[in-house]
Amino acid sequence: MEGYSTLDLIFVGFMFFGGFGMFIYGMNIMADGLQKSAGNKMKSLLAMLTNNRVLGVLVGAGVTAIIQSSSATTVMVVGFVNAGLLNLTQAVGVIMGANIGTTITAWIVSSSEWLAVLKPSEIAPLAIGIGSMVLFMAKSTKKKQVAEIVIGFGLLFVGLEMMSDSISPFRELPAFYEAFRVLGKNPLFGILAGAIVTAVIQSSSASVGILQMLAIQKMVPWNAAVYIILGQNIGTCITAMLASIGANKTAKRAAVIHLMFNVIGTVIFAVGCIVFFKYINIALGKTLVNSVQISIFHSVFNIANTLILFGFADKLVELSKRIVVGEDILDESESAVALRHLDERILETPGFAVENAVKEVVHMGELAIKNTKLSVEAILNKDLDKVELVLKNEKDINKLNKLITEYLVKISNTSLNEHQHIIITNLFYSINDIERIGDHAENIGELAKYYIDNNLTMSDTAHEEIIVISDKTIETVELAVEARRSDNADLIKKVEANEEEVDTLEEDLREKHIKRLASNKCDTTTGVVFLDILSNLERISDHALNIAYYVKDEAY
Repeated sequence: MEGYSTLDLIFVGFMFFGGFGMFIYGMNIMADGLQKSAGNKMKSLLAMLTNNRVLGVLVGAGVTAIIQSSSATTVMVVGFVNAGLLNLTQAVGVIMGANIGTTITAWIVSSSEWLAVLKPSEIAPLAIGIGSMVLFMAKSTKKKQVAEIVIGFGLLFVGLEMMSDSISPFRELPAFYEAFRVLGKNPLFGILAGAIVTAVIQSSSASVGILQMLAIQKMVPWNAAVYIILGQNIGTCITAMLASIGANKTAKRAAVIHLMFNVIGTVIFAVGCIVFFKYINIALGKTLVNSVQISIFHSVFNIANTLILFGFADKLVELSKRIVVGEDILDESESAVALRHLDERILETPGFAVENAVKEVVHMGELAIKNTKLSVEAILNKDLDKVELVLKNEKDINKLNKLITEYLVKISNTSLNEHQHIIITNLFYSINDIERIGDHAENIGELAKYYIDNNLTMSDTAHEEIIVISDKTIETVELAVEARRSDNADLIKKVEANEEEVDTLEEDLREKHIKRLASNKCDTTTGVVFLDILSNLERISDHALNIAYYVKDEAY
């Protein structure tokens, strides 16, 4: 290039890539801050994921606006479908909404043009400075989260400015003009260029931002811009397609639906644009586009595409089943189901990952409750089959403990706010207590086996006493697990009252039984089994109280 030395070109390259890196980093920091601020709102968004596709679209748009990435949202959707938490009908709505939500980034970038006063690019250094001061000096978590958003916002625009400055000397070069002329004249080339760049950097938001930066430098004509944007919407599908590798067939269909949705929309709009620029308004196609106009077209395309294809969502589902044929052969063991539910793809959105982890901890608690009931029934009914079932379930509880622990470690390394960190810490403690409840249920099951194998007999009084204390113990665990499920601190008082009642029962029944032993009204061996059962039931209620207290600890 005439007038520029090799050293100049290298310096420009460094400046461009440095600006791009700062732009991406700023976008990620801003997204992390937004996710932390949204925090518990993710739970209400999760509750909206019903078969109502309109709500699905709203959830998809909302989540994507928060995490600033349609790719991350669709990867999360693939994870939820793989986990069996979303069906394809629900997934379609969320995917459509994700495409709408991603347009927010383009509007943020173009704000440097549509904001007449205090342009973001001009106040970006001040935003970084103020945000950094707040981040290091503030003690409030909320203020620190806002500071992260402000810093990310500033870095995004500083990076954009660096990219713009690095490329501005070349805007008059014939090579650039010729490149965009070819992309505008050949729609397929424009679409391929947009798709390839987006697929490489795996972010349509970033690739649209780069296009807007070039538009700010008055380098991009309308016809090239629209085809590149259409291609970017196809390129963003690569992330979800890659994420579906190793997933079940239903999850693969979700990724295929995402691809079909964007490809069909691109074809419809590409045909319309070709007709418009070649036969209706040829001059506009050669006119330079600005970043605001790119934001408008990007939004119009994604909203219109959703409106056009919304009514054909069921057809997309059917077509995906023809492309990805066959049915999944699923292992329905407790650990296999948990492994699907604790899908790493869901870590793309930590707020959802936390809620999913809570569900699996609750599921583990329900299995421990089931095992406690079985172990008591085994001894009351002298049922060896139930003893075997208790031992089998205990292995599943131990496997769940390992799987959930590993998942919680992964979640703890993501962008969590302070409250979510407390929840994760308490979930670590909770699964330990649930595992101990399982151990005590196993102990009772082994006592039942000993009781049956040695043909021991319990008095009617002792029999009734075990029913009373076991019912109260099981009720205590059920209340604690329900408190964990519903995040209901009001249930904690009931757990506390029940646990005190179990403690009192254990003391009274132990004292009565010792008196029966002393008066030879009960066999000594049977008496030892009875007392061990009381001890295990009392310890189970203690662990239930611990689980409830963790929920209390999380209450604001």
